[in-house]
Amino acid sequence: MPQTHQRSAADHLRGVERGYDDEIRPIESYGLLVATFNVAFGGFLVGYARSGRRLPEHVSAGDIALLATATHKLSRIITKDRVMAAARAPFTRFQRSSGHGEVEEEARGEGLQRAIGELLVCPYCIGLWVAGAFSVGRIVRPRETRVVASAFTMLFISDCLQIAYKAAENALDQQA
Repeated sequence: MPQTHQRSAADHLRGVERGYDDEIRPIESYGLLVATFNVAFGGFLVGYARSGRRLPEHVSAGDIALLATATHKLSRIITKDRVMAAARAPFTRFQRSSGHGEVEEEARGEGLQRAIGELLVCPYCIGLWVAGAFSVGRIVRPRETRVVASAFTMLFISDCLQIAYKAAENALDQQA
């Protein structure tokens, strides 16, 4: 009886997946990733509070700006950096170079492999995970987290300056 119940639940899930889109999406695996993030982040917060330690009363605007910029940059590194392709390769397939040391990839495989691949090629999607990690770091090891976040923020600003410099060079070349 339990096996029949599991089979009908699996059939139901496949129906949900087919009804969601013409292409089969790994809805069950998306759910697993969502649950993993929520259990990890929520579990940290509950465990921290139960340990008798108090969460910070507020987060300064400076920390928000620092951590947001670092989150943006680290998310791009994880999902787009050419060299980081070594970590994404089991879950993704190369599509093309996209300039400034970045690549475009697509998720491959099925189920959890595909869901992880989709997470690893989407800077918006992985951003929540990175922001969660920086938030935990800020609570547990604020000084160290600020140093790490500062490095990614400096890299982001450097990237912006590199792009602006190259654009200025190109503009001058076109005028000559």
